[in-house]
Amino acid sequence: MSSTPQIRSLYRRLLRELPVKDQTTRTAHQKLSAASPLQKRLRAQFSTTNPNANAASQEAQAEQFIQYVQAQRMYATLIERYNPGMGMSEEERVRLSARRIGMNLPVEFDGGEGKE
Repeated sequence: MSSTPQIRSLYRRLLRELPVKDQTTRTAHQKLSAASPLQKRLRAQFSTTNPNANAASQEAQAEQFIQYVQAQRMYATLIERYNPGMGMSEEERVRLSARRIGMNLPVEFDGGEGKE
């Protein structure tokens, strides 16, 4: 693919949609300097020119992939928003359901504690 502003824009949009590994352990400099294998592959794909392929169809395919990735990210966000108990344990879900209607569950007795 050639290096037109539209191609660079597609490349940047793809990079923005890539998942971030771990934001807490990497500094801003490390995020910019250490490219993941997927980022390296994208850069190589966008920097090389394939004479057999139609540039317009490749651009359309990249645009379609960006739209797909954005839709998947939005889908995951909506699933998390509308199913807040999805990642909770059964006990935590029951406790929160009881609190929603104004009840507190009794503290369960554990006979093993306190004995020496």
